[in-house]
Amino acid sequence: MDVLFLNSMEKVDERGVVFTGRVSIGEQQGVWYVMWTEDTESGASIQESWYEGLHWDEMLNAFRQRVIAKQCEGYKPLLEVRVSELDALDARSAYTSMLHFYSEGHADEALYEELRQWRLKQASQEGKAPFIVATNRLLKMISAFIPHTEEELRQIPGMGKARAGKFAKDILSLTAQVERSTAFPLDWVGDKIDPLKLNGWLLEEKERKRKAESDKLENKRMLLEAIARGETLDELQSTIQVQRRELVGWVEELDKEGYDLGPYIDLILARVPDSEREQAWQAFEQQGDRYLKPILQQIRKPELLTPKETELAYEWLRFLRLKFRQEKRDRRAREEEAS
Repeated sequence: MDVLFLNSMEKVDERGVVFTGRVSIGEQQGVWYVMWTEDTESGASIQESWYEGLHWDEMLNAFRQRVIAKQCEGYKPLLEVRVSELDALDARSAYTSMLHFYSEGHADEALYEELRQWRLKQASQEGKAPFIVATNRLLKMISAFIPHTEEELRQIPGMGKARAGKFAKDILSLTAQVERSTAFPLDWVGDKIDPLKLNGWLLEEKERKRKAESDKLENKRMLLEAIARGETLDELQSTIQVQRRELVGWVEELDKEGYDLGPYIDLILARVPDSEREQAWQAFEQQGDRYLKPILQQIRKPELLTPKETELAYEWLRFLRLKFRQEKRDRRAREEEAS
């Protein structure tokens, strides 16, 4: 067997006795091995097989998990090698990851559901996707740590000064009704976490993000093909099986990436009355194109619209904003060329 990696680890017990162990990674005829050899107090050696198999990723997973377990027992590597996903993060990201992980297992589910319902209502009022108001993870952390003051609320990652100032009253009205057994600040969380489970969770999160990105790229490819066929949003949704908000968001991303979507945008906007499009265009010129809520307020009375009508109005306004921004870019390019 070819040994590709070997590292020694030591621990000192309460009597001052030094114990030594060695972890090795080897390969033979395409099979990967991870072995642990530990010297006992009597001088004998005990060998454990941590992994034997064909898959590189599985082998590294086993190596990392078992080395972390040995570190938890008090062993320290003589040669420092990063085995924990946490080691790759800066201090702020590591702290945030620990809070995320803890909240997954300690959220008050009833409070979490109330926060989700509040977010849905708020997003509808603002004409935004719910995750822009607050992510699921932010709501999980709020429901796990249960802040009772704005100062405590702002200690939760993702709840900055602006967001807290805007939503603190609504959120605290919900959390105030719930008792809690923990306290702020949250510097105690690290002591309550099993490092092995945290590392496993971080590995799962990395894989989840990788798969999500891969799926997104595939869906965007399918979206481009469907756009080329001139499919309606209803047909696109049926083809790709995602929520319409997310679908329009991908169209916006494709526009940023430089794809020529002008003909498709015109196809979608052709279903909107000319008078409303002209009003909205003038509103963009007067108020800018950053926020859609004031644009809608200028052309409609939002309080008279049903939730579905509000959603559809914001949908075509997003397409009109794409067209407006494209014309701004074209105008700027002509001006620069002329000068």
